[in-house]
Amino acid sequence: MSDQSIIRISKELSEIQKDSDLSLAVACRDANVKHVKAMILGPPDTPYEFGFFEFAFDFGKEYPRKSPHVASITTNSGSCRFNPNIYANGRVCLSILGTWRGTRGEEWSSAQGLESILLSIQSLMSSNPYENEPGYEVADGPNDKKNQKDYVQKIRHETLRISVILRLEQYLGIRNDPLIVTRKSRPHPTEDTDSDEADEESVPFEPFEDLCKRRFLWYYDTYLAAAEKGKEEVADGSQFARMPFESGGNTMDGCFCYGELLCRLKAIKVALDAETARWVTEGAAAMTREMTMAANLSRQFEQSVEAFKRDGTPHNIELENGNPFVWLVTYFGKPMTNLDGGLFRFRLLLSPRFPREQPRARFDTPIFHHSISEDGTPCYNVTSSKREDVRCHIEAIIEALEEETPPYDPRIMVHPEAHKLYWGSPEDRKLYNRKLRRSVQQSIE
Repeated sequence: MSDQSIIRISKELSEIQKDSDLSLAVACRDANVKHVKAMILGPPDTPYEFGFFEFAFDFGKEYPRKSPHVASITTNSGSCRFNPNIYANGRVCLSILGTWRGTRGEEWSSAQGLESILLSIQSLMSSNPYENEPGYEVADGPNDKKNQKDYVQKIRHETLRISVILRLEQYLGIRNDPLIVTRKSRPHPTEDTDSDEADEESVPFEPFEDLCKRRFLWYYDTYLAAAEKGKEEVADGSQFARMPFESGGNTMDGCFCYGELLCRLKAIKVALDAETARWVTEGAAAMTREMTMAANLSRQFEQSVEAFKRDGTPHNIELENGNPFVWLVTYFGKPMTNLDGGLFRFRLLLSPRFPREQPRARFDTPIFHHSISEDGTPCYNVTSSKREDVRCHIEAIIEALEEETPPYDPRIMVHPEAHKLYWGSPEDRKLYNRKLRRSVQQSIE
């Protein structure tokens, strides 16, 4: 691969990683930019909602003159077709990739790149994915309408089961169901793959594990609501309807089991909370052994205390039992806002593997807020350049809490009820404000 190609790919990776887009993530092993993994978060208000869909990119020597090869990894070991254009064997059919015939002007050009491919794939994950099948424009009969509804139902079910539940269970060691196949060689190598790359490392490359765990905590209530809704709409044990375009092994077969999915979602939440609790014990042990990470976090804490004093920040931070892996923050409500007079405490728990594993925050004081889930998990974002600074995480949480006119973004829907009221009708907003003020008053009682 030429230096120009490597520079181009490296720049594209950096731009996506610096972006605040909550629906895309990319990574490569060390400096090997020829092989990239990407994560697409299923778009809100679709059957793919908040699912974790992973793709493998292989860039050839002629990139960007020629498009990369792209394969879907989230296929339940090659057994599930998630879209008319995303096959069970990983094939992604897009005209810009040369894997599907398109009209003039839709083919690949060097002006396109990694992000444009990801956005094109994401656009396939629509509220009615049946329409991606060729000939859909004439599919308006009663059977077609039923197929569209049935297709949405089974995609919603398998999004929960495969892209969310199986993935998190694998990360947490809850089950042994295969989700990501570890390969010694790619099934679809580019023609100009270097011979010295024939043998890949046997250790699986899982760059999105921490991201998926944190996002699961964000969207837990939404996952539960989707499973509850599905349980009401279809009977457990009923078979998936096979679509006209599904055949052979390129299908999405199975049966509905929403009751089981609900139990498994709750078990994942328990396991994640237990994992976070273990960080406290591991952190205390690291402090006792005077490990480098403990010393680093202690130094960051001291610097943060001084910075808060210097900036005149009224909030207080302390360590729980002197453990630098558990930061306690007391937040004082901002004057002249709905938070005025409130006294809220949240804790920031840090992993001994920080910053590879990012902090997990939880409000101890209940609060009704669109950016904080029912169990107290705040939704906030820190840019890649600041993720190693713990104080930036605290400031980002406070910023999300105090933001007075946030833009509408369904990707931050971590408290469905509060989110719906906040961005609803004027009457809904009034009810939201009353509930928020009630939680503020209760915080000081």
